[in-house]
Amino acid sequence: MTPPLETVRVTHRRVACDGAQDIPGGASLGHPRVFLEIDEHGYVDCGYCDRRFILIGGPADGADQSTLGDYAEGGSH
Repeated sequence: MTPPLETVRVTHRRVACDGAQDIPGGASLGHPRVFLEIDEHGYVDCGYCDRRFILIGGPADGADQSTLGDYAEGGSH
């Protein structure tokens, strides 16, 4: 497995992703805004852009990201 292209550490279990964070031009260059829920695994991947959101202090925080599987909300490990 390879690590995700981009990881974002967050403090809340519910996050929003539009694929345009820190991109000049904003949301017009991203994807539809989706809301994702981080569960007991401590992370969730956006199904559009593969950005990984990691809950600070959760089980995936500090882990080698290349050892964690791809996990989109509603998917299975």
